[in-house]
Amino acid sequence: MLVRKARLQDATNIYELVNSLSHDGTLLRRVFAEICENVRDFTVAESDSGVFLGCGALHLYGPHLAEVRSIVVRPEAKGQGVGANLLSALLDEAEDHGIGCVCLFTRIPDFFFRYGFRVVEDRAAIPDKVFKDCQNCPRLYRCDEVAMARGQVPKVSILGPRIEAEQLVRISG
Repeated sequence: MLVRKARLQDATNIYELVNSLSHDGTLLRRVFAEICENVRDFTVAESDSGVFLGCGALHLYGPHLAEVRSIVVRPEAKGQGVGANLLSALLDEAEDHGIGCVCLFTRIPDFFFRYGFRVVEDRAAIPDKVFKDCQNCPRLYRCDEVAMARGQVPKVSILGPRIEAEQLVRISG
């Protein structure tokens, strides 16, 4: 298996795989243009013969925080270590950038515990994520995802005042 940074030619595969899990709300729906604009955030896994197996993205908020997003493995490739290899590559990338904390929101926290993530009880502790995505999510007021972080949760936010994020999260809580 090869794990590498995505190229623009991977956008169609990423788009189709990410959106295959958007119908049930597992992932937020992404438009093709958004995938193309952010393709440099993505890492992909492919078989030795070049078959696309999965993807994941690392969104950088700043030196204080990055978010692992859109880790998806094709159903036929599950159980082969694809997700683990993608997550490892994304965490290495965060480390290369000197990021102090990596966060994510998930419905499968057990997978991420193995990689040093812990539950963040108060989502307001990660206001950059809340400002970027949560207020646009159809599940805003009934979120069933677990907020997790690896590293020291930052005391700063660059996307908006922390108080507004705290109020938004409290409402959705």
